Amino acid sequence: MRFVSFYRGDGRVVPGFIDERAGEPCVVDVTLPGNDAWAAALPPDMQSWVEMGLERLAAQLRERAFPAAARVPLSGARLAAPLPRPGKIVGAAFNYHDALKERGMPPPETPVIFIKSGRTVIGPGDPVRLAPDVGNVTYEAELAVVIGRTALRIDAARAMEHVAGYLTLNDVSASDMVRADKAFVRGKNQPTFCPCGPWIATPDDVPAPDALDVFLTLEGKVRQSGNTADLVFGIAELIAYASTQMPLDPGDIIATGTPAGVAISHQPAAWLRPGSTMIAEVQGLGALRNPILASES
Repeated sequence: MRFVSFYRGDGRVVPGFIDERAGEPCVVDVTLPGNDAWAAALPPDMQSWVEMGLERLAAQLRERAFPAAARVPLSGARLAAPLPRPGKIVGAAFNYHDALKERGMPPPETPVIFIKSGRTVIGPGDPVRLAPDVGNVTYEAELAVVIGRTALRIDAARAMEHVAGYLTLNDVSASDMVRADKAFVRGKNQPTFCPCGPWIATPDDVPAPDALDVFLTLEGKVRQSGNTADLVFGIAELIAYASTQMPLDPGDIIATGTPAGVAISHQPAAWLRPGSTMIAEVQGLGALRNPILASES
């Protein structure tokens, strides 16, 4: 099942799911007053749904009928980030063989990870804003994993039991800041630097997460084209390793790294500029479109 967060007519962001049983895909407003008592009583936020267990919740939702008033055509719904405020995003650097080859680097012996604040998250269609002093900024299309159960010092053999679902993520990064600091904190944590969406797909909808195409286009030109089969450390290894460094909690996100083709690799470099638009896409997980604007501050 595909889960979304979306804007109701009153401006509130609420959770729902995409239903294709009646033909045209619709977003179902599960907690809308007027639905049956069980549905209307569900918590009105995706974080709580993740904590409840998305696959279990999906099985219950499939058994229920929802009135026409609770259904909005997907084409007309304004989607938000599926998890508007995750606890944290754990990113993986240097995790694609093709990207390492492009940079002339050997694979790391262990995963290289960093933390991105949940406050950097924006949704589909929301603008990435560039402050005048931020320097050169790149896109990074990635497969991301939503954690569904607390994980601490687990091994890779059990890691996939902790996955609630998958989504597309764009790890926008201020390359000049990363280079100047020789660290990821500042360059990865500028406001609006983590577009996510358009939905979370549960594992039964993604039977082969280790063989998904990953793309990014900038102004209609393909800049990245890779496949998760090229990961240096796979999903289970990343989750297990991250869990040895910190607790992973329900609603946390693991960003698995980005393939070759980031901005600096092109001639001329394809740095993000106000007025352009980028689209990140992971096979089966939807296209994540975000315009680039100058900062308002």
